[in-house]
Amino acid sequence: MSLKKLLLLLVIVALFISAFAFDLTQYLSLDVLKEKQQQLNQLFAEHPFKVFAIYFAIYVISTALSLPGATVLTLGAGAIFGFGWGLLLASFAASLGAFLSFLSARFILRDWVQDKFGERLDAINRGIERDGAFYLLSLRLVPIFPFFVINLVMGLTPIKAWTYYWVSQVGMLLGAAVYINAGTQLAQINSLGDVVSADLIGAFVLLGIMPIIAKFILSLLKRRKAFKGYKKPKSFDNNLVVIGAGSAGLVSAYIAAAVKAKVTLIEKHKMGGDCLNTGCVPSKALLHVAELAHNARNAGKAGINVGEVSVDFKQVMHQVQSVIKDIEPHDSVERYTKLGVNVEQGTAKILSPWEVEVTADGETKRITTRSIIIATGAKPLVPNFEGLDKVSYLTSDTLWDLEELPKRLLVLGGGPIGCELSQAFQRLGSQVTQVEMTDRLMGPEDEDTAELLVQRLAHEGIDIKLNHKAVRFEKKGNESVLIAEHNDKEVAIAFDKVLIALGRQPNISGFGLEELGVQTNKTVSTNQLLQTNFPNIYACGDVAGPYQFTHVASHQAWYASVNALFDPFKTFRADYSVIPWVTYTSPQVANVGVTEQQAKKANKEYEVTEYDIGELDRAIADDSAYGRVKVLTKPGKDEILGVNIVGPQAGELLAEYVLAMKQGIGLNKILGTIHSYPTLAEANKYVAGEWKRANAPKKLLAWVEKFHRWRRS
Repeated sequence: MSLKKLLLLLVIVALFISAFAFDLTQYLSLDVLKEKQQQLNQLFAEHPFKVFAIYFAIYVISTALSLPGATVLTLGAGAIFGFGWGLLLASFAASLGAFLSFLSARFILRDWVQDKFGERLDAINRGIERDGAFYLLSLRLVPIFPFFVINLVMGLTPIKAWTYYWVSQVGMLLGAAVYINAGTQLAQINSLGDVVSADLIGAFVLLGIMPIIAKFILSLLKRRKAFKGYKKPKSFDNNLVVIGAGSAGLVSAYIAAAVKAKVTLIEKHKMGGDCLNTGCVPSKALLHVAELAHNARNAGKAGINVGEVSVDFKQVMHQVQSVIKDIEPHDSVERYTKLGVNVEQGTAKILSPWEVEVTADGETKRITTRSIIIATGAKPLVPNFEGLDKVSYLTSDTLWDLEELPKRLLVLGGGPIGCELSQAFQRLGSQVTQVEMTDRLMGPEDEDTAELLVQRLAHEGIDIKLNHKAVRFEKKGNESVLIAEHNDKEVAIAFDKVLIALGRQPNISGFGLEELGVQTNKTVSTNQLLQTNFPNIYACGDVAGPYQFTHVASHQAWYASVNALFDPFKTFRADYSVIPWVTYTSPQVANVGVTEQQAKKANKEYEVTEYDIGELDRAIADDSAYGRVKVLTKPGKDEILGVNIVGPQAGELLAEYVLAMKQGIGLNKILGTIHSYPTLAEANKYVAGEWKRANAPKKLLAWVEKFHRWRRS
């Protein structure tokens, strides 16, 4: 705690204690007020401005210090100054005192509370930022909530100071009016219970929930406006229709069936979506085979001589397809039908907020539903390059139809997909040229992370061309050529096949969104509940963003399905607080939380601790001693802000940090956890040890050193 904060806290505590030590609170009782009323009235008649100012100051100080007696002061304002002047004094003095208490709590405690409990308070903070005025007004209108508690607690939240003041001014006005009016008839009051009856408290409570009721009414009006022009069916065939059977759609349908809802899942192509058929599964199977080839070629230095390694590419692709076949039953029509999902294979079109048309084999049928989830995924982004139609190009969707290994493969793009497939094909025997228009691969990663990966890719023979902007494709005789711009000059790069790996774009066209008026902005626009502008239509997965990861699609699907099935009775806001992601190159690149460059861009204070995997016993034994673990923490604390790992099995090592961040576990707890020896996971313990050494209490250790010196003497 800073000196200024400490001094303010001491002043407040001293004033609070003094009020009781000198028995000043005795003057804030109903008996004393009634006893002194005539004298106070006489003083006000003789010195109106002076008495008004002194009374105002006493009221503000009492409220700011949270002293008991605010009710008596309010009665006194009515008894001494009358209803009009008394209401003016009490309403502004109470609001000003509350505001000072609020500011004090904010100045002294908010940073500490948010720093210590920030992750756990994240949902509350977002709610206050969004609806803080509603919450505060409700609390101010209900007298059963102690106002001093409201002042202190709200000071710890991100509510704007001006919002807090004016809402408090408005919210306390009615209650003040009741007590001021009672104060004008002070002689008839024998106890504070005479002022507020049970009926009046009930009225206040009802008034207090009015903002919540108003918010509910506004929501109903918004829904009514969204559905204007559409006729809602009297009954529905389904509780939920899910469009798309990729990761997001499958999980949505699974959850709906698990809670015994009637759900229909519509897929026009293959069950399992991109992840199973053209994305995660085949790419990881290909990477596995490529690693086998790479290890075989390099086994000689360990004494294992296998001779010249040849690759049967047709067999490689057969192996990839066999992996898909082995996993297919997990996502099959048969499995989901047994789970209770009605699976329709055909093209879906949303006709209205409650109607979906399915077309299959030239026949169409309409399905009615209470809610709809859009989970249509994404497709490879293929820019309209001049001449692209004249060359043989591939995408992550069409790659798996290859029957021959390209001798010269050009990979356009330096992101995760481009890097993974570049390394895989280089290891299988292609000569890969990877072209990236910026000054480094893996742009979202930290610069040192990208450099560690580039060194390994280049070492394996990949020709990496940075700062090369693709301009056009040409056909020169039988040879395909990319014309790229580099240092203001055109450079020709020859290839046999080109893989376009420039990212993915959401599938938002072709199933009725435009006609219906569902709002889109590159992705389908959703709120925190994953609702579109139609409250019963939701979107999740790649089509909704903001992350294009299979595990995030599944994560979002839980929120979308539960909200679609149980709104308005119970809803949940999607939580993106701890999102891991992995690039499956060798070495792998794994992240959770903020990267160092993100922290710098956000002006977020942090400390960096690193551990060199090259020093890890198990990595040395496995001949994979390359990479590092980098952990970002809050300055002087073990709270983890982000982790980046470059190294063998980085995705597996990351899981410990994902759990730690989600459950609020710091590096001290990781350091105190036994890790088996020899394992790669020890790297997590060792980086925690590096942090501990860097944050050792030097003054305490100096005293400990003196202690041991004394014991030796």
